[in-house]
Amino acid sequence: MIGYVTVGTNDIDRAAKFYDALFASLGASRFFDTDTFIAWATGPSAPAFSVTKPYDGNAATVGNGVMVAIAMDSTDKVDAFYAKALELGGTDEGAPGLRLDNFYAGYFRDLDGNKLNAFCFTKK
Repeated sequence: MIGYVTVGTNDIDRAAKFYDALFASLGASRFFDTDTFIAWATGPSAPAFSVTKPYDGNAATVGNGVMVAIAMDSTDKVDAFYAKALELGGTDEGAPGLRLDNFYAGYFRDLDGNKLNAFCFTKK
């Protein structure tokens, strides 16, 4: 259902390095790349994640209440992805852990302050 998600950046090169390394840990790579827009995916029909310099020329700002959730298939992968984001300079917004009965997630912000999480559903 979701084709792609885009977050803004004020430094496309810095964002590219962060997401190249972070998404490589999932087997994702760039499939679209311009001076102002880059997108990553795990395959041609998979949902994508992208960063862009705002088209209107204004500074990118973080949307209040906006968050991108990256689906994983195990708690170990959530832990590793979250740790990789912090290793790359992301900041903690909530360490990985069980949030609801079977919802496990770790929250972080990228280098521009965009909020993301890695999550999975565990067996009850």
